Amino acid sequence: MLPRPRPAGPGAGSGPRQEYLDAFADGRAGGVGLDDDVDVFAPRPGKPRPDEEHPADAPEADAGDAPPAGSPGPRPSGVPAQRPGGKGRAFTGIAAAAVTTVLAVVVAGQVTASRHDGGQSGSATGQARDARTSGGKTPSAPPGTVTLSYEQKMDRKYPLSATLKGPGKFDAVPGFAKAPGTGQKYTYRVDVEQGLGLDGELFAEAVQKTLNDDRSWAHGGARTFERISSGKPDFVITLASPGTTAQWCAKSGLDTAEDNVSCDSAATERVMINAYRWAQGSKTYGDKMYAYRQMLINHEVGHRLGHGHVTCQKNGELAPVMQQQTKFLDHDGIHCLPNPWPYPRS
Repeated sequence: MLPRPRPAGPGAGSGPRQEYLDAFADGRAGGVGLDDDVDVFAPRPGKPRPDEEHPADAPEADAGDAPPAGSPGPRPSGVPAQRPGGKGRAFTGIAAAAVTTVLAVVVAGQVTASRHDGGQSGSATGQARDARTSGGKTPSAPPGTVTLSYEQKMDRKYPLSATLKGPGKFDAVPGFAKAPGTGQKYTYRVDVEQGLGLDGELFAEAVQKTLNDDRSWAHGGARTFERISSGKPDFVITLASPGTTAQWCAKSGLDTAEDNVSCDSAATERVMINAYRWAQGSKTYGDKMYAYRQMLINHEVGHRLGHGHVTCQKNGELAPVMQQQTKFLDHDGIHCLPNPWPYPRS
């Protein structure tokens, strides 16, 4: 183990430690020269030897307890004990003192150089701390960490089986989204069936943004929609597995199992959105998932507001939002274009 560097200051690291100078001074005062038999590690007259201070049967001192200032410390670990006799002993002590001094100077110099170089920390944690202290930027997130925007999440497909039947238990998406308009206000709650593995908060955000879009049923300020998670809503928009959707739609005399579609279960409080369609879309819309999900919400809430099914009447015309666009776009030789809005902008 390297000796601990002495504190920086005048004369620091420029010569042997004071205890060695004291030892040589005592020797010269008594008329002792380098050729005499001198043990520089031996205690000076009037002071007890280390083995007298710490008898063999006494407990060892704790490694963290430093000896009092000015008293000789325990023998360094790994250095053999000095035996009486032999002139080589003095030269050994002198050599050890010189090596210790050189090492102390080198270590102190390295510490000082590190401070003069700006005090940069070697570890990543230290560098980040230094960057924050100096007003610099902290390291960026690890590569591969991607945060998707709302639009990106809405435009992706998600895995979900067309034959999934969930437990029929629902959790309300917590939170509140204030109605932004001044028209007739409708309150609704968003429920998500347990075990779907889908993002319920994304679904709730999509409902609020879609219904309050000016192209939707809020067009012209006629209506406004507010999401609540407690209390009595006007209706409940429910994201459920295909099996559970079929059960709730059957309560209102509707069969959704054949085409695996959604419904407004008018005899109940629930507008049922088939989670398979929400996750995977339809052939009619292909990869246009964002637009398909907007159509899905507008179509089923349109039923809740009293609108029935209609179809486009001219070739190349936009399909009305109340057309069954999940099932078809073309009918009777007429080709309709996909459209998610009740009031699309021309």
